[in-house]
Amino acid sequence: MSIQEPSNRYSVIREKNPREILLLRGSGCKWRRCTFCDYHLDFSRDEEANFHLNQAELAKVTGCFHRLEVINSGSFCDLDEKTLRLIREVCAEKRIRELHFECHWMHKDAIQAARDFFAEKGICLKIKMGVETFDEEFREKVLQKGIAAASPREIAKYADEVCLLFGLTGQTFTSMKSDIETGLSLFERICINVMVENSTKMKPDRDVIRIFAQNLYPVYIENERVDILMENTEFGVGDKYE
Repeated sequence: MSIQEPSNRYSVIREKNPREILLLRGSGCKWRRCTFCDYHLDFSRDEEANFHLNQAELAKVTGCFHRLEVINSGSFCDLDEKTLRLIREVCAEKRIRELHFECHWMHKDAIQAARDFFAEKGICLKIKMGVETFDEEFREKVLQKGIAAASPREIAKYADEVCLLFGLTGQTFTSMKSDIETGLSLFERICINVMVENSTKMKPDRDVIRIFAQNLYPVYIENERVDILMENTEFGVGDKYE
């Protein structure tokens, strides 16, 4: 089980790329080595308990924008089969045409089957992948993402969108701008997450965050293809670290 149950698992994003968003619960991230991440603590090995929780959250979906984003503190592969089938049923019933899932690189070979599964009901599946940075040395040696030897173009063969992580010691204006421009050149959308205090040993670098906030945030905040989360709860789901 998670250390602290998130207080909110459903929200509606009304600005850029309007959509409903759900934070469901799965069996847990299978990678669990990222040095900055503790989201994987929101999990349970009890499939039936997960399904009942997910069922209750899926009942809140209205289809108001015909788009739904489902996250689960890991990859869509960590959701039980009953939940995946229910997601498809709800999308079909609510006329949701576009569904967004998160996926770790280690599960890339499962993506096409998932696309086909939802396409059976006329649902287009978009995959968001957390790369955090396209600087391979920083990504693998510091963040331990597990995407070694994968070029940005290779990642783009599997993912439609990427998440970037800024606000860490070692990042610069130049490196962050390069990550943003690379993301925009190869992917449909990017989501920039600014590092916040959590239970890991990785801490936010306030100087780097200031560089981003003063020099890059103003440039990209109005870009319709760029989501920027200065706090990890700005999509309306989850909880801040206490």
